[in-house]
Amino acid sequence: MADQPAVVHEFSIAIEQVHDYEFRVRFDKAHHADLLLDEPAPLGQDKGPNATRILAAAIGNCLSASLLFCARKSRVEIGPVRTTVRTEIVRNPRGRLRIGKVAVEIDAPAPEAEREKARRCLGLFEDYCTVTQSIREGIDVQVTVKGFSE
Repeated sequence: MADQPAVVHEFSIAIEQVHDYEFRVRFDKAHHADLLLDEPAPLGQDKGPNATRILAAAIGNCLSASLLFCARKSRVEIGPVRTTVRTEIVRNPRGRLRIGKVAVEIDAPAPEAEREKARRCLGLFEDYCTVTQSIREGIDVQVTVKGFSE
């Protein structure tokens, strides 16, 4: 068995069904607002983003923040950073919907005189994006369902 990395931090969030496919997410920090998730029709009423959109937002946000962090460490003021995340939904061989591809385009204007310094970040920032790199490497997801068989 391969050595497991040491846990650096851990947190828990709570997700509670409101009605049909509408769920409320409560974060582990009281100052974070609850988040409403819902599926689009025909399942839900599209009252909030669904999990796929939240994942796309997490990827885009993490990459944008990582690029900004690298630029600032390099003492290059960029911005405002604008990011577009294009997500393709495909069907797997069993006909199940899956995220097939995520294409992220980050527009982070750097002053012309600073562009050479800013380019150094192009080879670095993705490696610091917790979300994107975790997805690329695969995440161990363990699932337990209570109440069905106990």
